[in-house]
Amino acid sequence: MTSFEGVFPYIVSPLEADGSVRREVLSRLCDDLIRKGVHGLAALGSTGEFAYLDREQRLNVVETVVAAARKRVPVIAGVSSATTADAVAQARACEALGVDGIIAVIESYFPLSEAEVESYFLAIADAVSVPVVIYTNPNFQRTDLSLDLIERLSAHDRIRYIKDASSNTGRLLSIIERCKGRIDVFAASSHIPTSVMMIGGSGWMAGPACLVPEQCVALYELAKCGAWQEAMQLQRRLWALNEAFNRDNLAACVKAGLSLQGYDVGDPLAPQSPLTAARREALAATLADLDG
Repeated sequence: MTSFEGVFPYIVSPLEADGSVRREVLSRLCDDLIRKGVHGLAALGSTGEFAYLDREQRLNVVETVVAAARKRVPVIAGVSSATTADAVAQARACEALGVDGIIAVIESYFPLSEAEVESYFLAIADAVSVPVVIYTNPNFQRTDLSLDLIERLSAHDRIRYIKDASSNTGRLLSIIERCKGRIDVFAASSHIPTSVMMIGGSGWMAGPACLVPEQCVALYELAKCGAWQEAMQLQRRLWALNEAFNRDNLAACVKAGLSLQGYDVGDPLAPQSPLTAARREALAATLADLDG
């Protein structure tokens, strides 16, 4: 079973006006990210605007990313639904397209009990043969995952990773300690990656790595070899990009940044709005500083 570690950019989902996927743009982005050293690719995350895509668009994005990767790095695909049956169907469809892993998110309208949330993730893990990353983001999700639930889920053979976007680094340490090697922790852009690596994290899955992949890979390598002083020097510079993401819409930031870098990925999907001219100029200045 494929193992995941390192930097996994959450890639955008560029669409034409008619809703079709801009496959050439997406393929070029994936190829460039791999050439610049990323350790994997993550499709259909928040950066990929999964919540705004229909089933056909989601599968076309996954198919394009898998084909572009050509097995050079692992590809994980996001699965999210308010119903267990639909989530299971999504996971099986993504596995059939050749992904190396699933990252599972739960949506809900009505409140769910912890047992209901647990059954959702277990059903996805039971339905596929690839590793499953469970994802929790209490800032956006109606239903969070408790530490007790994460510990129970970690007993499943295929639930081997968690991406936590709580911004609570102490919570990550609790997960690492309670799960004792059964589940590896990935940070999101809401965390300080160097700090997560210092406490035993395996890497990060986040949108900023789309825009500065080489710097993110350099940061990971410094952290892996324990060069903490150098890692923190680089981390301080990179944090300006995380701050931009916290100020503005995530997909709008990444799409604007990629557009500045020559990728015709288009605007975020309505009703989201693109960055204002002032915000776009500020992002351009941040990226220029990081390239310098």
